[in-house]
Amino acid sequence: MIPSMTRNGLLLALFGLAAAGLVALTHEGTKDRIAEQQKQQLVATLAQILPGDLYNNAPHDDCRLLQSRQYLGTREPQPAFIARRDSEPVAMAMETVAPDGYNGDIHLIVGIRWNGEILGVRTLNHNETPGLGDLIDIRRSDWVTRFSGYQLESEKDPRFAVKRDGGEFDQFTGATITPRAYVKAVKNALIYFNSNKAKLLQAPRCWSENEQGAQP
Repeated sequence: MIPSMTRNGLLLALFGLAAAGLVALTHEGTKDRIAEQQKQQLVATLAQILPGDLYNNAPHDDCRLLQSRQYLGTREPQPAFIARRDSEPVAMAMETVAPDGYNGDIHLIVGIRWNGEILGVRTLNHNETPGLGDLIDIRRSDWVTRFSGYQLESEKDPRFAVKRDGGEFDQFTGATITPRAYVKAVKNALIYFNSNKAKLLQAPRCWSENEQGAQP
């Protein structure tokens, strides 16, 4: 006869194996759907910041990895999506990070025409305070749309700051840290783009051509 303690241990082990198998099966059954949802979300976001009449390729499939802790706010490589017309680059959407948000990193994406003009900006992810710092979210406010049309005149362009610091962008009532960090991140992305334009197209691809069809 198996002692009750051993029997209970075996039952727990079998239960754990069954649970692990169920999780694995669930993941396998949903990963393609999740990947497709992520792809559709990316396509929708790019459509908001890259006007469709500019290009005739699929920018979400033409992805490069850019890296600069100084200007992109993180050590991690950031994806950038190239918009082309008849194979010639006309714009790029660069993901970047504002590392000094009030509640941590703010992830955003900046659409830039090849001449350096901002086409659009959207927030991808953040943990800013609801009702205050979350006005960077297009679902809460149109604040991010104010960047469209700007070009960087120099690395010290004074317009790229909140009004409290002498710039042209509104701060939020009771929440200056968030917009200050956000404006700085957009400015740094422009500096990086303008300084590295000749190298951007030679940056590593986000995935190999063989993997491309499986990527979100």
